[in-house]
Amino acid sequence: MSFWKSLFGSKEESPEEKKKEDDARNFDILKYDGVAALKVHELEHAIKCFNKALEIKEDLEIRDYLSQALIQNNELLAAYAQLQKLVEAQPDNIKIWERMARVAYLMEDYGAMSDACEKALLLDKDNPEVSFLYARACLGHGEEVNAVAMLTKTIAIKPDFLDAYLLRGQTLLKMGDTKGAAEDADYLVEKAPDNEDALLLKAKVEEALGHHEDAITYYNKVINANPFCIDAFKGRGAIRLAQGDTKGAEEDMKSVLELDPKKAAEVNGEYTGEGTEDIQQKTEQAYRNNNPFGLG
Repeated sequence: MSFWKSLFGSKEESPEEKKKEDDARNFDILKYDGVAALKVHELEHAIKCFNKALEIKEDLEIRDYLSQALIQNNELLAAYAQLQKLVEAQPDNIKIWERMARVAYLMEDYGAMSDACEKALLLDKDNPEVSFLYARACLGHGEEVNAVAMLTKTIAIKPDFLDAYLLRGQTLLKMGDTKGAAEDADYLVEKAPDNEDALLLKAKVEEALGHHEDAITYYNKVINANPFCIDAFKGRGAIRLAQGDTKGAEEDMKSVLELDPKKAAEVNGEYTGEGTEDIQQKTEQAYRNNNPFGLG
């Protein structure tokens, strides 16, 4: 190399130039190593690579990757901090605001979630994903009426948004609007007849309407779709108990206890970890409660 430099009169590379080249090479190595690690879910290594790359130079793409890795590694506060840096650089990027809202939801920080949604809606007032997230934020604040309004808006923008129908139906049922909840449940069962959540909503609506046999039919469908669904066993058990089917209610109570023994404490407040002994006594005690299987 020195021969050719001498021959053509090239100058020796300065320390600053060499460092610049080394930094550029190391940055690229760290970036691509981090992306490769992220793809195979080696999150700790990916996070380390991205942080090292950022020590070399500021790069928004790297911060984006880092936020994704942190979210997947359940480091939500750190991920949110990265997203704040991103949105400071690109305040008109709705995707960043949307991701901030999702991370805030996971942190149960509904104030931050609402703020992110509001900023996103200023950029695109008819974005169905953001409207849906805003509805979730409203529910986090206990604002059920506003949540229903946002979900209705979401459905108007995107008529096939099934998650919006589901959340609206669940909210309406909680508010006591069984007619409105029934309409959403019927739509969901029509569009997604094998979906566990749709079937569970339908079962709860039928129960609220006093259609006990229909409710049991749908609880059965939920259990067939997911034999580990505690809510379905609780719901079916409550109806069986009310109908005098103590044996059937006992079977459902056993299933609840097997799937989650701590649920027994919700029934009678006396669970001591002794398994499923004296199930009949516990079932009869549950029957004397206003809300025997913790429904709703």
